[in-house]
Amino acid sequence: MGSSYFADIKPIRYEGPESDNPLAFRWYDKDRIVLGKRMEDHLRFAVCYWHSFVWTGLDPFGGETFLRPWFTGGSPMELAVRKAEAAFDFLSRLGVPYYCFHDRDVAPEGATPRESLSNFRHMVEHLAAHQQRTGVKLLWGTANLFSHRRYMAGAATNPDPEVFAMAATQVKAALDATLQLGGENYVLWGGREGYETLLNTDLRQELDQLGRFLNLVVDYKHRIGFTGTILLEPKPREPTKHQYDFDVATVYGFLKRYGLEKEVKVNIEANHATLSGHSFEHEIALAQALGIFGSLDMNRGDPQLGWDTDQFPNNLPETAIALYSVLQGGGFTTGGLNFDAKVRRQSIDPTDLFHGHVGAMDLCARALLVAARMIEDDRLAKAVRERYAGWQTSFGRDALEGRLSLEALSERVLSRNEDVTPVSGRQEALENLVNRYI
Repeated sequence: MGSSYFADIKPIRYEGPESDNPLAFRWYDKDRIVLGKRMEDHLRFAVCYWHSFVWTGLDPFGGETFLRPWFTGGSPMELAVRKAEAAFDFLSRLGVPYYCFHDRDVAPEGATPRESLSNFRHMVEHLAAHQQRTGVKLLWGTANLFSHRRYMAGAATNPDPEVFAMAATQVKAALDATLQLGGENYVLWGGREGYETLLNTDLRQELDQLGRFLNLVVDYKHRIGFTGTILLEPKPREPTKHQYDFDVATVYGFLKRYGLEKEVKVNIEANHATLSGHSFEHEIALAQALGIFGSLDMNRGDPQLGWDTDQFPNNLPETAIALYSVLQGGGFTTGGLNFDAKVRRQSIDPTDLFHGHVGAMDLCARALLVAARMIEDDRLAKAVRERYAGWQTSFGRDALEGRLSLEALSERVLSRNEDVTPVSGRQEALENLVNRYI
């Protein structure tokens, strides 16, 4: 079944910038060496299971539009098996090294917790066999703690501790599966971890619950020997009015409060960054500066819409600057670049899934080459170093490292008795420089 759905699409190959084939890579040459590393190893592309193989095209105003053959015509478990076959057929033809999933993406919810766990474990065996057969690996796993009715008031932050325990059961199983499948990270997205109104919310109580939950996850990670990275994914709003993981800065403050800043990093999504009022590169650079950068979800929002549209990226300058920030920080370690993006609900053909991913992969590959030129040329970084050069003098180091008191600083100024002449920030010149790389 999986092969028949995508049978008309040949495996996607690199054909070079002169190719007119819309289902070929023009820039993504996975074995090309960039800054001493293969392009595939720099970008570490992943396809998300949920948007690509689970979403039906449903929106708040209309029903499904995609009518995939694994949506109907069998029992829930039979359909889950068909969906996995189709997913790995797609992944193999696209040629990506990784995929990502939620537990409920790959296995249906059962009538009881035991049945749900049994369904999930059964499907994990299928995923393991597909991984072995195709060579596709798991970038990260996670648990869906937001879709079911029981989580309407949150999972870890729910007023009912029994729901807290249900969420813990799902995360334990998803972590076990991630370990079994060789996953390199585990993500927690708190889709309902927030509030709609403070009239019925005990904020301190809910934050303490969330802190305890995450500590339990980290403790369990170490007990089972999972060496991957635990990631939190910031998002400011939608579905809740205010979410506790609003942005990178908020997440860092939360991690510090609960003693987790050395254990947990962030999975940053482009569309979430813009919804929080930041740029994608800001969130990446801040995470790098705070030492909590982990992984990326690559997509974009619509500037005319104020919600999470999860569109495939198509803006070269923005993507190049984002990847420049990644490269400046040393690149990915366990993390990667997951396309948390979906085709539009009118894009109903099997080929549309390929067009979305092929275009996005090519864009990121081209952006990587631009970012690499910025790194090699060093003019941007040099301009920043020169701007802060005073802090590398003995006076600057003494001031920053605490060897000068407030009185000593004041005495220096008064003894010199000279005003300071400002230096241009040269923003326009640097923006022009970036455009020349593009």
